[in-house]
Amino acid sequence: MDKEKTLITLNNFNKNTLMETLEIEFVDVGLDFVTAKMPVNSRVYQPYGILHGGATAALAETVGSCASALFVDTKTKIVKGIELSINHVKSVKEGFVFGIAKPIHKGRTTHLWEIKIVDEKENLISICKLTNIVLDKNS
Repeated sequence: MDKEKTLITLNNFNKNTLMETLEIEFVDVGLDFVTAKMPVNSRVYQPYGILHGGATAALAETVGSCASALFVDTKTKIVKGIELSINHVKSVKEGFVFGIAKPIHKGRTTHLWEIKIVDEKENLISICKLTNIVLDKNS
């Protein structure tokens, strides 16, 4: 895997999407993980001035879905999230949060990911589980 080429490809998928609006950027990738970061500022706040759970969910689904896409032939297959669960354990007001997706199960038709959302000091902000389905593009 060419890490730099893979990161460029993943970040190019963000153009003209929610990911671009939220300024999500892929920053690291390996054989068993994908990491993206998102700034925490007023664009992603809820009314109390802290990171909105919906923005956290968008980061989690983005990093987990793109991780699945790395393991399938995207010429013939498409990946879609079918279930996302999140437990928020700490709030954050500023800086960056990082979503780190690691596989629990990579089957032919379903993938299950654990996604940890951490702050810049690696404090756990949220723990997420994402299930993706792998479908034929022509179906």
